[in-house]
Amino acid sequence: MATVELTIAGRPFELACRDGEEAHLRMIAAMVDVKALDAAKAMGGMSEARQMLFAALLLADELNDTRAALTRAAAAPAPPAPPDPEIAARVERLAERVERLSRTIAAAVSDRVETPPASA
Repeated sequence: MATVELTIAGRPFELACRDGEEAHLRMIAAMVDVKALDAAKAMGGMSEARQMLFAALLLADELNDTRAALTRAAAAPAPPAPPDPEIAARVERLAERVERLSRTIAAAVSDRVETPPASA
């Protein structure tokens, strides 16, 4: 177990954590410190317990906003997948074939119209 000394709202705290988690604990303690100082600035002379309560509420509010944003992002439709090049090539070949058939049919119809049927 490692021991980390932290300062939150000007007050020192000594906390134990798992070995290797010291930097993470310092980082999240710094977030709490910022919120505790924000609360003290906004509310003025309040008790230490009340200051920590407001810091916790500010962090919880940010967490709630983040979770809501993630929920909205997860509910949003995914962007369409890019077309498969192989399928696109097949569709192109089919389109060319349909155009050739169309020209063949148009030419056959045109020949029939130009050459009237023989009378008996």
